[in-house]
Amino acid sequence: MESIFFDFTPDSGTLAMLALAVAFALFYQAVNGFHDTANAVATVVYTRSMRDTAAVVLSGVCNLLGVLCSGVGVAYAIVNLLPIEAVVGNTHGQFALVFAVLTGALIWNLGTWFLGIPASSSHALIGAVLGVGLAHGWISGAGLSSGLHLKQVYSVFVALLVSPLVGFGFAALMLLALKRTVRDPVLYQGPKGDNPPPFWIRSMLIGSCAGVSFAHGSNDGQKGMGLMMLILMGIAPISFAVNMKATPDQVQRVVQTTSVAEKVVQSRLDRPAQPANPADARYRRRLQQILQETRQTLTTLKPVTNISQVPPEGRFELRKQLLVAYRSAYALRKSRELYMQPDEFAAMKAYERSVRDLIEYVSDWVKLSVAIALGIGTMIGWRRVAVTVGEKIGDQPMTFAQGLSAQVVAMFTIGAGDVLGMPVSTTHVVSSGVAGSMVANGSKLQRKTMVNILMAWLLTLPACMLLSGVAYLIFLRL
Repeated sequence: MESIFFDFTPDSGTLAMLALAVAFALFYQAVNGFHDTANAVATVVYTRSMRDTAAVVLSGVCNLLGVLCSGVGVAYAIVNLLPIEAVVGNTHGQFALVFAVLTGALIWNLGTWFLGIPASSSHALIGAVLGVGLAHGWISGAGLSSGLHLKQVYSVFVALLVSPLVGFGFAALMLLALKRTVRDPVLYQGPKGDNPPPFWIRSMLIGSCAGVSFAHGSNDGQKGMGLMMLILMGIAPISFAVNMKATPDQVQRVVQTTSVAEKVVQSRLDRPAQPANPADARYRRRLQQILQETRQTLTTLKPVTNISQVPPEGRFELRKQLLVAYRSAYALRKSRELYMQPDEFAAMKAYERSVRDLIEYVSDWVKLSVAIALGIGTMIGWRRVAVTVGEKIGDQPMTFAQGLSAQVVAMFTIGAGDVLGMPVSTTHVVSSGVAGSMVANGSKLQRKTMVNILMAWLLTLPACMLLSGVAYLIFLRL
């Protein structure tokens, strides 16, 4: 166990609780799979393009491949919602944090799945993380906002709120564009009995189903990876606070770029200050913070060639130094971009890129286990939500063009979220895309279904925040 997963030997109690937390996280990912699969397969099933079993297997395989081919940007969009002090603390507090997040997300996910409501697993997980962050800030006495990384929260909120609007609008526009350019009347008809659509339409629907499933695996799989890394960094920071598999070249690149960044920061601090300018005072405080953390980083990394040579008790502190300086440098570069010389701008960007290799990573076994859990979950329990997406959004059967428009727009929207490192909701992008195509086609929306979807969209975040926050306070007292 020590050589495969950890750089230390955990006691039996910690190991048992860690195994339980990982098992719950993988169970959540499986629930995410069967909760969200419906959105990927609903159109191909209800347009008779594929039989349900074949569609679900295709979706499961594509989800698994999506996870294995994904990056880590979305994963750390989840992790970075919380300040580092909330992630790493005493063991009991970390177990409370982990199980509170899982409890809040799972209760809501299973409840909405049972009722057949297309609620978002992404909203549920993020709401649960935010609830724990607020509860942590409250009990620490530092204020509610101290438990959250507010800039990251804002970015995630924008992605979650805007993506359904993108799905609705672009699906409607795509359907209208198809009507103007593709004259085949069959495309604008619904399925007749169990007969599949013509081959070319069927191929496009199946391809877009595979694309949505792959994009879902890439984006939502990263949320599971983020949850897993949150667990591991909190409970076993010795092994997971920084990337233990970073190569000597990566470590040296951090040292080199940090030295250059330190000189850039120092040269700016040496310029005359403007005491009457509050913005300049904030700017200089940020420079001083970067300078302090970069000097400490150099003290830690200069004597070593790989991370394993950093003393175990110093690895969490190293992560903290890197993360604080990284966030400050990024904010400084973005806010002061026009005031930087090209060589200074390039130096700070190179510094950020090298630091990311050490603090934003996912262990191979974590990625593989999440991929398997999501792939298996995708193949079960999908039918309840699929019925809602396929039959209950509009008052008329879904046409082939509507299904294609919703799927293609969802595929590109979710894929864009993955590239940008932003979590988006597959559920809301697909269901809003179907709704948009219905509106563009002149179909009426079923009021009851749309109210349920809208209420789930509005209530998932606050409900999961409340559930996880209360659970966190309860678990801390156990």
